[in-house]
Amino acid sequence: MKTFDYIIVIKKKSNKRINRISQLMLLLSLIAFIGSTILLAGKNIPTIVLSLLILAWWYFCFNQIKRGIEPSFRLALLLAAIGWYFQKDGIWISIIYLLAAALEKQVKFQEEIAFDDTEIVINSFPKKKYAWNDLKNVVLKDGLLTLDFNNNVLVQKEVDSEVSPAVAQEFNAFAQQNLTNKHQSK
Repeated sequence: MKTFDYIIVIKKKSNKRINRISQLMLLLSLIAFIGSTILLAGKNIPTIVLSLLILAWWYFCFNQIKRGIEPSFRLALLLAAIGWYFQKDGIWISIIYLLAAALEKQVKFQEEIAFDDTEIVINSFPKKKYAWNDLKNVVLKDGLLTLDFNNNVLVQKEVDSEVSPAVAQEFNAFAQQNLTNKHQSK
């Protein structure tokens, strides 16, 4: 495992949109499962059980939101994927739900930017790697991390916690040294 000289944690963004999409997917699944159960005159016991489990997990997530805890809809999405698998012609929808369940955690993961002498890695989804010679400037100041790329792209991210002036100065010196070294070796 690679170790980095600096890892800067970026302020967490709101996951409300992701949570709403997950809940919409669950609602659509429940409507479809209940509809198929009605069409089969209640003879679809596995779908009924899965629907009840989805509702129970959704209720659990709702309580987490009320307590200020970030919910995870992965289990309910996985249960919905299983339910779709058992529906007629539901295999493709099942795959979409499996992907949503697998990607939810990664999408909600708090972003970090790691720096060492050779590269800069952003652990977003998908992971991004940059060489120092891809950048013109890197500055950490007043709670903002600024990455100025050679292709005129400017990225500014708010840092999660307060950084002392001494640490910011140390980081900026590290960044300037690496920028100077990489641009001289071009």
